[in-house]
Amino acid sequence: MIDYHYWATPNGHKVAIFLEESGLEYRVTQVNLSENKQFGKDFLRISPNNKIPAIIDDAPEDGGAPIAIFESGAILIYLADKIGKFIPSDRRGRVEVMQWLFWQVGGLGPMAGQQVFFRRAAPEPFPFAIERYTNETKRLFGVLNERLADRPYLAGDEYTIADMAAYPWAAPYTLLSQDIDKFPHVERWLDAIASRPATQRAYALAKAINPNAPQPPAPRSAKAGFIYDRTAILIPG
Repeated sequence: MIDYHYWATPNGHKVAIFLEESGLEYRVTQVNLSENKQFGKDFLRISPNNKIPAIIDDAPEDGGAPIAIFESGAILIYLADKIGKFIPSDRRGRVEVMQWLFWQVGGLGPMAGQQVFFRRAAPEPFPFAIERYTNETKRLFGVLNERLADRPYLAGDEYTIADMAAYPWAAPYTLLSQDIDKFPHVERWLDAIASRPATQRAYALAKAINPNAPQPPAPRSAKAGFIYDRTAILIPG
């Protein structure tokens, strides 16, 4: 059983997508950021940086005590290694996945997050910051678009944790003030991931926890609504 400490944010979506793809048994403990639950002492024992997501693996491979892990990238690597899926076993393939995972963790996520903060949460307008982070997000969308020009997924032919990490930060492109028509390869990639049942279940989970959580746009090629057909165990935060 994986104890998943979660709230409906892009970083939270990453691990929810993985858990739904993997079939691992998990239960969700809500960490309501709007109520500052991330600063609670119990959560800080798991995530000392007071950020979601975090997990506790109650059944680690070594058979020892439960393992607590924070930071979404570290969680994805740990879980992928645990089940032997969504990350290649060969060195070259693993490097491809790792560098694009860290590209998201160190670039796309922080830049997009700062843009949203200065647009929506700053106490007063700060045009320089808005322009700086919007332009950097645009640059990163360009990097993503170029990468996907000749391959279906970030690391090549296979869907991996690199895609799961980047998707939640690219999907809300309207919120990020990005014209998706200028990034056709990104749009194709977003549509492919949004069409996966596990992605749909992960976002339905987000909506069940927080009805106001943004949902990604439906694929233009498949307007079918999201269906959540797997009930996770929800533990209020």
